[in-house]
Amino acid sequence: MEALVVSRPPGNSPLIMLAAGGTGGHVFPAEALAAQLAQRGCRLVLVTDRRGDELSGRLGELETFKVRAGGIAGKGFAARIFSVIEILLGTWQAWWLINRMKPTVVVGFGGYASVPTMLAASYAKTKAAIHEQNAVLGRANCLLAGRVQKIATSFAKVAAIPESAAKNVIQTGMPVRPAVAAIGGQAYPALTADSEIQILVLGGSQGASVFSRVMSEALALVSESLKKRIKITQQCRLEDEEGVRQAYRQLGVKAELSHFFKDVHERIAGAHLLICRSGASTIAEITTIGRPAILVPYPHAVDDHQTNNAHSVDEAGGGWLLSETAFTPESLAQRLNDLFAIPRTLENAAAAAKRAGNPDAAERLADMGFSLMPSNGDTDGNFGAGSKSDDQREAA
Repeated sequence: MEALVVSRPPGNSPLIMLAAGGTGGHVFPAEALAAQLAQRGCRLVLVTDRRGDELSGRLGELETFKVRAGGIAGKGFAARIFSVIEILLGTWQAWWLINRMKPTVVVGFGGYASVPTMLAASYAKTKAAIHEQNAVLGRANCLLAGRVQKIATSFAKVAAIPESAAKNVIQTGMPVRPAVAAIGGQAYPALTADSEIQILVLGGSQGASVFSRVMSEALALVSESLKKRIKITQQCRLEDEEGVRQAYRQLGVKAELSHFFKDVHERIAGAHLLICRSGASTIAEITTIGRPAILVPYPHAVDDHQTNNAHSVDEAGGGWLLSETAFTPESLAQRLNDLFAIPRTLENAAAAAKRAGNPDAAERLADMGFSLMPSNGDTDGNFGAGSKSDDQREAA
């Protein structure tokens, strides 16, 4: 464990320990909460695993401690035994850290990187909460659900929550990065009978080959009048990029391709339609900004959580779920022809997506954290000053 010289900053402000690491889906909400808690005067520390060096933004600025951790799912017997040993060692490290730093509340964000710290918080009898990003409780959070005082969820309906823990559930929504929240008020781009149509295709952190194949074949089938108006912005795998570029060039379709977009939130805001996976971060961003999407869940996601995520948007009227097996050039071409023939359909879906979002999710999550503090977090009469009730938030 690194950075074991523990120095608590002066003052009586509460110390909040965040447990996060791994993929963006676990990291982004932790980053958003850290920004909100810092605004309220809280002191923050981050506990993560060996991948902590990859963190940037607000989390990268925090005092950070690394503990041992290991995933179990999908491994052989010997690897599982090794992972269990890693978790036990990491739990001891985190327990030592909690007893030295004495955080007021510990908040975990799922993934195996958070497990040792959240187990240690339970053993140390420290108030704790977990946040679940998806519409299915993740395996790490399933392990922890009965040990924490609050379970914050992104979706109104979340599968696999133990019945004994259901009373501790509160829907806060999925916090998004401050840059995303800042453009959440941008209106849906005007769409006239002859305007350029902006379609944004996102395949997850490393692109999706199925999108690279289906998109160009589908655009070969749409009406000529529609094809002339479309501009594609697409995230591709590096190995697919040149082939996809040539396919669009042969079709005469304007396209901008890259394996990574730094300004993806701004591109979402400028899009008339997204075609994308349905990971928790993607769903949070398109519903915060309010853009319609054709959602193609990643079929191999653990517990098929992306399908559950997509269902929530589909049922709200903010998009259309299309399984990967149904995501064919023919079905996509027909969908594009139908949607852009009646622009009002897209405008209505954009409004529905916006209504399904929780732009104040970070604030709600922070409120939940404050609710776990003694006397609403007010050990000296000051800690609760930054939180708002639902009535106060709505009035504002």
